Amino acid sequence: MRTKILPLALLLALAMPAQAAQARPAPDQPMDTSLLQRQDLNYHFSSLLMDSADGQRHYQLWIGRPDGAPPKDGYPVAWMLDGNAAIGALDPELLKTLTHGKAPLLVAIGYQTPLRIERNARTYDYTPKRPDVAQQTDPLTEQPSGGADVFLDLIRDRLRPAVAAQAPINLQEQTLWGHSYGGLFVLHALLNRPGEFANYAAASPSLWWTDVAPDAGFKQRIAGHHPHLLLMRGTAEPGNPRGTSAGQPDQRMQTLKNQLSAIPGLSVDYHTFDGMSHGETLPASLRYVLQAP
Repeated sequence: MRTKILPLALLLALAMPAQAAQARPAPDQPMDTSLLQRQDLNYHFSSLLMDSADGQRHYQLWIGRPDGAPPKDGYPVAWMLDGNAAIGALDPELLKTLTHGKAPLLVAIGYQTPLRIERNARTYDYTPKRPDVAQQTDPLTEQPSGGADVFLDLIRDRLRPAVAAQAPINLQEQTLWGHSYGGLFVLHALLNRPGEFANYAAASPSLWWTDVAPDAGFKQRIAGHHPHLLLMRGTAEPGNPRGTSAGQPDQRMQTLKNQLSAIPGLSVDYHTFDGMSHGETLPASLRYVLQAP
């Protein structure tokens, strides 16, 4: 296991697509690093490299710290999954807007790849184990899956302390955002560890993966906590990646919202993005969460 703090200029060079000669060929989009190369932002970005405990997954965190002195009680933190893509969804005007209020510390949890999305590692990290399934693999790609609890441990035990060593953070004001498989992970985190974050933002969660619903012990786990859940979805995306119909309400989302809204201590909101596809909801949902009052 290792944690390294590298100069941002070197990290940018490593992230550029031109340096991916030895990476596995893939049709995916390259990561957009243009924001990180600007010098006129209201935020300053640094980066951390870290490996998973088993050495199989390799993370890169981008930490965006707003200008000025930190709040006396520490920064609120926005934890962003699919960090390579999340960085590309930010822009200078958005960052400027954030500094008009209590500016959050931005933590993009990405991977050491020049690609916008690292499909294999995120498949393992963001998906819960599927009950009564002998081989934990993605039904769409057959990649290894089921590592959500391991990834939750990583965030709690290693990523959060590493970020806190770089900037003071407020443990009572933390938001976790994720899209698609990341949205599924956000829901898994809420249902299993409702005290880890104050706000859980699940955009277009992959509810087809497994039965996502509170179990008998959830009311006990949430006791003493008052988290907020924001569910988001584009109206032009199907509820299943193999689905062909678009524009139809996702009944799974409505059912889940109703189930969770009935649980004391948990507040739930549901926001839709009119006419947006599954891919379009990634940047739209992140911006919506960051700009929420």
